[in-house]
Amino acid sequence: MNHPARLTEAQETSLAIAAAVVTANAYYIHPIIGDVADHFGVSHARIGLVPALNQLALAVGIFMLLPLGDRISNRRLTIAFATGQTASLAIMTLAKGFTLFVIGSTLLGYFTIAPYLLPAYASKRVAPERLGQVTAKLAAGVILGILVARVGAGVVAEYYGWRAVYWIATALMLSVTLALPRLMEGGERSAGDRQSYGSLLLSVFPLVTRNREILLSGAIQGLNFAQFIAVWLGLALYLTSPKMGYGTDTVGYLAGLAAVSIVSTPRLGRWADHVGPRKARTIFAVVQLIGILLLWPLGGSLWGLLVPLFIANLVGPGVDVTGRMTFLALDPAIRTRLTTVYVVIMFIGGGLGSWAGTAAYDAFGWAGTCILLGACSLVLSGLAMVGRRYGR
Repeated sequence: MNHPARLTEAQETSLAIAAAVVTANAYYIHPIIGDVADHFGVSHARIGLVPALNQLALAVGIFMLLPLGDRISNRRLTIAFATGQTASLAIMTLAKGFTLFVIGSTLLGYFTIAPYLLPAYASKRVAPERLGQVTAKLAAGVILGILVARVGAGVVAEYYGWRAVYWIATALMLSVTLALPRLMEGGERSAGDRQSYGSLLLSVFPLVTRNREILLSGAIQGLNFAQFIAVWLGLALYLTSPKMGYGTDTVGYLAGLAAVSIVSTPRLGRWADHVGPRKARTIFAVVQLIGILLLWPLGGSLWGLLVPLFIANLVGPGVDVTGRMTFLALDPAIRTRLTTVYVVIMFIGGGLGSWAGTAAYDAFGWAGTCILLGACSLVLSGLAMVGRRYGR
């Protein structure tokens, strides 16, 4: 059996930074979507095709491409897909027409597989007792990428125009793509799965029947991701409404609260290594529920909103980390395909959260958003409690 060298701390940190860069690409569009629509002369409804097709292509790419990680080296795949992301961003940066811009964004979503390959790759090169810590470090990188994209894109576009955002993004992706071959040196434990591609895709379904906890972990994270999207969509509508009267920049500054997750998530991961992922997940879910229930009574004030948002950002990523820990400790030969199931369910939840979050606000205002979030969080906490039986 191949026994690769353990990742050094410098490699772990570098891979977390790489995870930040490859993740950020999908989030640059959010604060600048109005500017892009105005530039191409399309309606706000039509510009919605950009993030919608990006997310749909991401789900398709995850299902079609991520299972290859159990057959082909995660290192080779990560480098190949990062190259695809770089090319897609270049298309978006140089696009003169809206159609080409949409094509570039859609291809970008399809190739955004690296954030989900990196934890599987790292899990094969760390000691089992450090799995939670390293997984959490990569998760913190993802959070950093989202944070920088959502806050930074708005600031850059304000002073230099929206296209400068994509010039910077393309340069960052090119740097990461060139650095990955060296960052991921040292080999990895071979999964040894030599099935055909078709058989590999179909093998996902019997794997699920033998590892049914993946459905529960996926559902919990799907609800978690749905909450994340719904709360920020609701906040964007609520804070910019006549009742509150804030600008969109305020929403971006509030997104900076995600910075707390960069510090807290690795520590929560280390704690989960000691107490077990299922127990830790239940505690995180209940703490998050308390924070979400505070959104309604404290929602009349911007300063009041800081409290529940801080709590949610503090423990929300821990739900994801502990969910991944429930299957990343299994046989290396199946980890990537189980990650596929987990992430696809997560994005289904995110899609539903996108629709439900705006629909609830449109129908019932901020109260509707809070009711929706409270219901999701209650179900999430209940499922986390059910999930503890798998650890017994």
